[in-house]
Amino acid sequence: MYKNQSINIDGFKLNYYVKGTGKPIVVVGSSMYYPHLFSEDLYETFQFIFLDHRGFVKPPRVLKLEDFTLEKVLDDIEKARQTLCLTDFIILGHSGHAFIALEYARKYPEHVQKVVLLNSAPTNSQNRQHQSFTFFNETASPERKRQFEKDIALLESDIKKDPERRFVHMCIRMGAQSFYDYTFDAAYMWEGVYTNMQVIDYLWGEAFGALNLIQSLNTFNKPVFIGLGRYDYLVAPVSLWDFIDDTSNNVKKVIFEHSGHNPMFEESQFFDRELTKWICEDK
Repeated sequence: MYKNQSINIDGFKLNYYVKGTGKPIVVVGSSMYYPHLFSEDLYETFQFIFLDHRGFVKPPRVLKLEDFTLEKVLDDIEKARQTLCLTDFIILGHSGHAFIALEYARKYPEHVQKVVLLNSAPTNSQNRQHQSFTFFNETASPERKRQFEKDIALLESDIKKDPERRFVHMCIRMGAQSFYDYTFDAAYMWEGVYTNMQVIDYLWGEAFGALNLIQSLNTFNKPVFIGLGRYDYLVAPVSLWDFIDDTSNNVKKVIFEHSGHNPMFEESQFFDRELTKWICEDK
């Protein structure tokens, strides 16, 4: 099943892309970017619903803060759920979107069966970001560091040419911190992806920085899958999640040893197997 449609909420045209059949999995973020990351095999077992949030669509007007608070984003997902008549689904959040996925499940738990959190640090605070960059400088191979320095040197000119796509340029130029294969060029994945920097700056800089996933999980009892890449220097180190271990009855943590920020893309067979096994157990 392939379907690309949109939902208009408060003037925001939120696109969604439906691919596959089976148990529904709502992927929060960009409906154009995220389909690149998951394997065709998964679409044979699950129905993926890739849903935009307000940071990935053109604004209908000059925006004020109240137009893109985290609560607004969560309410948008709920309205989309109602429109799509989803009553028993899995919500998946990758990177910063992990915060959105978990907060949605905490606010609207009734129809959420399970939660998937991929490649996020427990918090996006400035202190944690500095910790991740320090970890990269202290542990990355010389070859990876050289590639990073070469790529990041081009970021300033990229942003000057196209400031509204600053988020995209950063994601592309930080590939040596994002992929196990530090020479991988992910530019094609971002083609045509619109970014509203006013919204993205607020979510990543303020909303996510004020949250802590481990603290939120302490009072959350639905099944949670946490996937982490050993070479994901953007949110490193994986030891930030050591508080989550085998004693956490409702949380399964998997570390992908040959992945960076995108294990569903970099270790797709292993990822598919682990995710499918977890979804299908104890239904």
